Amino acid sequence: MQPLPEHGSCFVCGRQNSHSMGVIWYARKDGSIFAEVTLTNAQQGPPGMAHGGASAALLDEAMGASVWRAGFRAAAVNLNTTFIKPVPLEVKVQVIGVFIEKKDKHIFTQGEIRLPDGTVAVQSKGVYVEAPHLFNELTSHFEARQS
Repeated sequence: MQPLPEHGSCFVCGRQNSHSMGVIWYARKDGSIFAEVTLTNAQQGPPGMAHGGASAALLDEAMGASVWRAGFRAAAVNLNTTFIKPVPLEVKVQVIGVFIEKKDKHIFTQGEIRLPDGTVAVQSKGVYVEAPHLFNELTSHFEARQS
């Protein structure tokens, strides 16, 4: 697996953001994006469990990274997230994002958060659209780090 570069002050993976979740993403050979994450009280929703917004942010970032790895500079326009089981705090979970396909202007993705036993706790489908104008500075940073 190849680690992906973090990007500045990103809420999920940015090292320059003191409130970031500090996630390190990896690209797998199959093109999917992967991370192991342990959420803390900073991401708490119900007592001892992750806030749904934290789970959604993780999945948005994983699916968005899969879109970037597929060569598109895009932003989410629709995320459909299904919460199947609570995500416990202080337990290492897996987060996976997968680029599915591009049809016309829409880019389709899927993502999952899996508990240590492999059970899917949260799943998401995302629709992204190309928006390179939003990422000019980030694109330069990302491409410079890959070379």
